[in-house]
Amino acid sequence: MKVCVTGLRGIPGVIGGVETHCEELLPRIAQINPDIEIEVCCRARYVDPELVSFRRLKLMALYAPRTNASEALVSTLMGVIHAWREGADAVHIHAVGPALLAPIARLLGMSVLLTHHGADYNRGKWGLFARSMLRLGEWVGMHFADRVICVSPSLAATMRDRYPGAAGKVVFIPNGVNPPEPSSAPAEEVLGSLGCAPGNFVLCVARLVPEKGLDYLIDAFRMSGDNRILVIAGAGRKGDRHAEQLMARADDKVRMLGMQPRSVLGVLYRHASLFVLPSFHEGLPIAALEALACECPVLLSDIQPNLDIGLPEDCYFPVGDVDALSARLAAGGEVPDEAAPFHLSLIDWDEVAIRTTPYYRELVKRAKLAPELHNAG
Repeated sequence: MKVCVTGLRGIPGVIGGVETHCEELLPRIAQINPDIEIEVCCRARYVDPELVSFRRLKLMALYAPRTNASEALVSTLMGVIHAWREGADAVHIHAVGPALLAPIARLLGMSVLLTHHGADYNRGKWGLFARSMLRLGEWVGMHFADRVICVSPSLAATMRDRYPGAAGKVVFIPNGVNPPEPSSAPAEEVLGSLGCAPGNFVLCVARLVPEKGLDYLIDAFRMSGDNRILVIAGAGRKGDRHAEQLMARADDKVRMLGMQPRSVLGVLYRHASLFVLPSFHEGLPIAALEALACECPVLLSDIQPNLDIGLPEDCYFPVGDVDALSARLAAGGEVPDEAAPFHLSLIDWDEVAIRTTPYYRELVKRAKLAPELHNAG
């Protein structure tokens, strides 16, 4: 039995929420189900083509163009064709843009599992045509996937309401969270190498893309007069103008650390005085979940996926409101004591794998026993 996974940039060590999701989840599914071969179709430009396996997974680097508009679509098409040539029973597609290829996978006789990570058409970087295509991808995925996993409860509810005919195939399985393992080096040594001191910095972990709101976070931090430093850990696409503009704003008060390994992120989470996520768009934010798992106080924009985490009201601020965020930072960004413990109804990645496994087996069984089902749209 074989499942090919596509729609992501690749693993391991590729920055992005979908990529982190896959890197954490897929090896655990493979461990639980040794009779199911899982192959991850990666975009060659993001991975080492010589790396052909990772924690029980097979890895295949496939061609992807270097243009934002067509990269995901073309690479997913390559992944679907590769899956068919390899005799895969099912394809696991991540995100709504790649879901445009679900009908082709079905026509080729494979079952389709779609993980919906969020309303990508709301991302600020997309123009009208791209947003229209992403909305179409959601519609196609909801109608042609055999099963749809949504990573937040509000997203699952929206999909059931928006597509009542497909409501029965929608399930909610949240992103998991496992605190990064402690660093082998002393925390003071790690922080010192980054120019930080324990408890004297505000942390944000995010890609350098417009929808993360890092530009107005920097504005708000500077306006606040906060005596701490702002530390932003994350990278952007090479040559991306927005990322370069953010990097140019770094100084003694704003540190841009670039992409950091999980061992370093663990130190940052555990020793930050506050974690801030000012996003305009998220699925269910893994960085915020990891901060909470490390018992770091958090302050999040009030978009619905962040509200889905279920923190007290004081842990949120109006998205995009520079003045409100600045005021919170000027006051120290205090959050209520009851928000500090890891008290939420969150689950670790082992549990996410256990909850996802039945749908892998369901789709493999469907492909093996009833291929005729795939002729129906």
